[in-house]
Amino acid sequence: MAGGFGRRVNTVSPGIRRQSLGVGLLALLLFIAGVYQQAAIGFDSRFVLFAQEMLRHGPSVFPTTYGQPYADYSALSTVFIWLLSLPFGRVNSLSAWLPSAIAAAVIVTLMYRLLAAYSRRWALLSIALMLLTSTFVTETRAVSQDLMLAAVAFSVFYLGYATDHFAMPRRLPLIFALLLLGFGIRGPIGLVIPTAMLCSYYVLNRQWSRLFGFVLLAAMLLAVCVGVLLWLAETSGGPTFMQNVVRMQFMGRMDGSEGVSGSLYYFIRSLGNYALAYPLALLVLAAVWLTNPRQAGPALRLLQYCTAAGLIVMIGLSIPQAKKARYLLPMLPMAAIIAAYPFQVAQGRVFGWLRGLMQGLWLLIPGLLIVVLLVAQRRLPTQPAAFVPVLIALAALQIIALVAWFRSRWRAEVLAGCAILALWSVYILVFEPVERQLYDTQTFSRAAFAQVQKDPAPLVLHGMGKDAKAIKFMVNIEQDLQPLFTESIQELEALPGPAWLIMDRSDYNGLQGTPLGAQTPILSGRLDKNDYVLLHTPPL
Repeated sequence: MAGGFGRRVNTVSPGIRRQSLGVGLLALLLFIAGVYQQAAIGFDSRFVLFAQEMLRHGPSVFPTTYGQPYADYSALSTVFIWLLSLPFGRVNSLSAWLPSAIAAAVIVTLMYRLLAAYSRRWALLSIALMLLTSTFVTETRAVSQDLMLAAVAFSVFYLGYATDHFAMPRRLPLIFALLLLGFGIRGPIGLVIPTAMLCSYYVLNRQWSRLFGFVLLAAMLLAVCVGVLLWLAETSGGPTFMQNVVRMQFMGRMDGSEGVSGSLYYFIRSLGNYALAYPLALLVLAAVWLTNPRQAGPALRLLQYCTAAGLIVMIGLSIPQAKKARYLLPMLPMAAIIAAYPFQVAQGRVFGWLRGLMQGLWLLIPGLLIVVLLVAQRRLPTQPAAFVPVLIALAALQIIALVAWFRSRWRAEVLAGCAILALWSVYILVFEPVERQLYDTQTFSRAAFAQVQKDPAPLVLHGMGKDAKAIKFMVNIEQDLQPLFTESIQELEALPGPAWLIMDRSDYNGLQGTPLGAQTPILSGRLDKNDYVLLHTPPL
């Protein structure tokens, strides 16, 4: 079980490389299972709309909405979706999600390659813990720049580690290409995070000359990238747009205008957002500290490198005021590696208890999901078609897990595999269909636009927010459209007729007693879990 604890690993064998590619391919197939025709909902709507406009007008430096450049992101992640959408001639959920799924598969591949040199069990169970993390599951099946950044950051860490431990040549050009990729995906933070992770490795190794040289080159690269970004912003949209880029990509995240959370947000909320990996990683680190191993072999040293890299991500991202759970994804591979470490250590009663705890949790997951589905059944708007088959599959997985519990050789791997299949089956076949029904925007949007096309007139989106609900309407319109936006009753009353108005039913109810309130809705429906109406105002 201990694998290679205490021995020096000089190379990654061709067999491990082939196995890592196989594991990564299997993971990719899991990540894209059943993906093709899902309608865009939630945060994905914005990026799908970016890609739709790029497909209609060609690539640009910044993504566009309503034909205007959007300041919060560069266009690189949209370019990925655009390229994958070209064979289809349109943006679909597969082309939109595939970049995130590929990024997740890259992380899986490199995790296996990093750890299998010490222990294949450690590698597989680290991957299992990552795949059982809710934030990872949801971000893998979505448009996730943060998951792409996590792949870049882990790749940089792997290249730095492999240079010293796997007899790989030092690949600075590739590392700096990855830093450029990170900047293109996520802006300045996309370069800073992987740089900080590799710097933590150099610090622990006391490789001061490499550290200072790398920091200097990375700082120069960051300065050049920022300068080029601002120049491109001014070229694309003028000085005002450049100021918006500075506000949204730099200052807004630092000063909290993009959302504020406490300084301990990541350390506390990750107990739930990144369970099971993060809480178990804390227990493992406590066990390592309590046992105080006298000899630090390569496996323990790797654990220390992962701890430092994960910690510096958490500390660094705690500095900006704007915080969201998905921002912390670059930390997750490190937490999963740490959490699975007890399966690498043969000795120690505490590590034995931790192995038993994890296996017990994996054993219970299929049964717990059965209970959750049965309890939630009454609250579901409609029962998904796969509901009963999923219950049967969960029962079968629970039986397999119980059998594996009494067979010690492959117990941990089988239990973890059953837990993964159970969780992902429920998420893909039950949760996603229910979520897409609850937050559907396509049905009402297309029905409303069909009415507009029958009797063309200006379309007014009232109280929907140009960058909020309106995006979720626009993503379902397969052509360029320039709607008008209003926020007050006075603006509505000043509109010349005829016009088509879309608004929340609560806003429509607030118009009672006015001429607009006397109009009977042409269409009513659900848009993003709210009731909306379509009105038609006659000519003045």
